[in-house]
Amino acid sequence: MSTDADHGTRAKEALGFSRWWLIVAAAGMMAVVGPYQYVWSSLRSPVARHLGVDTAVLSTVFTLFVIFQAGSQFPVGWWRDRHGPRAICVAAAFLAGGGYVALAYANTVWQVYLFYSLGAIGVGIVYTIAVNTALKWFPDRRGLTSGIGTMAFAAGPAALVPYVRANTGAALPASSFVHVLQTVGALIFLVVLAGAFIIRDPPSDWLAARGDSDSDDGSLTERGKQYEWREMLRTWQFWLMYGMFVAVSGSGLMLTEKIVDYADHLGLAAVIVTLAATLLPLSSAVGRLVLGEASDRFDPAYMMATSFLLCGLGLFAVVYFGIQGMPAIFVAAVVVATFFWSPKYTLFPTLVANYYGSKHSSANYALLYSGKMWGGVLGGAVTGLFVTSLGWNQTFLLGGALAVIAGVASLALRPPAPSTAADRSSGEKTSS
Repeated sequence: MSTDADHGTRAKEALGFSRWWLIVAAAGMMAVVGPYQYVWSSLRSPVARHLGVDTAVLSTVFTLFVIFQAGSQFPVGWWRDRHGPRAICVAAAFLAGGGYVALAYANTVWQVYLFYSLGAIGVGIVYTIAVNTALKWFPDRRGLTSGIGTMAFAAGPAALVPYVRANTGAALPASSFVHVLQTVGALIFLVVLAGAFIIRDPPSDWLAARGDSDSDDGSLTERGKQYEWREMLRTWQFWLMYGMFVAVSGSGLMLTEKIVDYADHLGLAAVIVTLAATLLPLSSAVGRLVLGEASDRFDPAYMMATSFLLCGLGLFAVVYFGIQGMPAIFVAAVVVATFFWSPKYTLFPTLVANYYGSKHSSANYALLYSGKMWGGVLGGAVTGLFVTSLGWNQTFLLGGALAVIAGVASLALRPPAPSTAADRSSGEKTSS
């Protein structure tokens, strides 16, 4: 069985340098595009003032971001698996960097929608390139390395929030707002462009370079079957994971989007509201790394069960301690729920690569990740309707229930039978 040193040595022979530099590049790219998701709440008011419109007019921008960021990943993954990451990564530099720069010159609402959506496609490209670079080069450390990239996506923007907020206040001239967007856009462009010339895919036979085709995790797919996306869709495991992905996304995105309004509804002090909103992305980042590392040591499916069940219990605790008027424990419950929700972005890609192989992992995980679109609709618009019809407490309890259901469902997961896709494939060839 291969060791971590074996994989590192083979990768260095293929690359000419340590494979960890690929993770550094991927994490840097993820960190600079993260503001599209995590800094928009700080940009919405300045953009609205610049256009002379109410902030509510821009409420659809984030929804469009989720749709284009998640929806772009399958065609991007399909392309990357066949042609490599460089050309598509260069395109991402122009889209993601250019989207922020163009936003500085937007004069109408539709231009904001257009530029942010184009930027979202760039973010989608970076996301699928970064995560799948970890899956392809680190079959022995998938959880840790994909966790580093997704952690950077959540934690990187935290360093930019103070800069953005300090330069976008209502009392400041419009030139400050424009300068912020231009500076961040230029940073995105340069970092992603640099990453495009560092990141590359491994040769198809690099794991077998010394006659050892076995992988550290012992997964069937590294020893044999590498599933294409059509074959993956024929397995029940994919559809169970897709349903789980939508359910947990809905719970987590509801928490991310509505925690400030919920805390206000409960009448909690402004400092508590600010603390909860500040700790949420930091908890999200740490959770991805910690549980990603744990999934390298334990069965990722069992880690999912643990993570999602505790996320659900955390959401229940958010409601209970909020009603009881215990602000400190309320904030702690928000941290717990977020810590155990966010690792889905590490655990799911790890499990997809373990079950279906790394050769087509970009396209395969992108299909699963498309569930974020439906999770965004569920966590945003649908839960918004529930708040109106059922009330805040019941809506958050429903979100907790969805996470618990996903956790229980993960206990049914197991690797697909090797004959499932192979038999169908051979049957189709025979009939043709």
